[in-house]
Amino acid sequence: MNEKTMLDDQHFENIIKEESVCTKENIVYEAPHDVLYDTPMHYCPGCGHGVTHRILAEVISELGIVHDVIGVAPVGCSVLAYNYLNIDMTEAAHGRASAAATGIKRVFPEKYVFSYQGDGDLAAIGTGETIHTCNRGENILIIFINNGIYGMTGGQMAPTTLPGMKSTTSPEGRDVATMGNPLKITDLVAQLPGTYYVTRQSVHKPVNVRKAKKAIEKAFQYQKENKGTCFIEIVSNCPSNWKMTPVESNKWLEENMIPYYPLGDLKTPKA
Repeated sequence: MNEKTMLDDQHFENIIKEESVCTKENIVYEAPHDVLYDTPMHYCPGCGHGVTHRILAEVISELGIVHDVIGVAPVGCSVLAYNYLNIDMTEAAHGRASAAATGIKRVFPEKYVFSYQGDGDLAAIGTGETIHTCNRGENILIIFINNGIYGMTGGQMAPTTLPGMKSTTSPEGRDVATMGNPLKITDLVAQLPGTYYVTRQSVHKPVNVRKAKKAIEKAFQYQKENKGTCFIEIVSNCPSNWKMTPVESNKWLEENMIPYYPLGDLKTPKA
């Protein structure tokens, strides 16, 4: 370290110690430390899981329900969610999170219960559980991260993989003629009478992060009112398995994922 660098570092330390800089109005963001552990996350750089965890923690903190919420995470990238969220969490077998959440909610109806699932988990291995949970109108929140691929288990083609999209099990791209069409499961559950609020959001831009956070807040409020199943899809990226940088993956998401999975509310409460 040269003398100039040392002087610059000292100057910076002096600035941040100034009371005029550290006043409350100058704070851009404070982590919800009552919910979000101060520990590095294992998610790949640029992944949408970390942002989604953060806004989920913010909503839980702001609603003051940290001692009244129970989360369920199955197998997948979200399997270690309990390492980051200081709330009651339980694990579920692959695809069974909504079934586990159903049991928890029925035993503890006064609690706020949510599942946090990826697309391979929710829309493939757990398709049956997902459909029937929503059809029964179980009073829980399902948070569905859709990055179009199996993230943790090797980058295989998922039900949500786009036509022509490459994966480890579709190296030439998804061929609809032999592999079928992508499953728009959020559109399906929106048609079921048991769902009350169904929306598709993203977290790749600040404005979208704010909309996704608002959706989570609404869903918990509807659960408090015992309205039925709330279902929030988050269209996300997977830089590692897409073989892209975080910036490239967000651009690809905008140009390819969102046109196929358009953002917005699919089912909202009737006035």
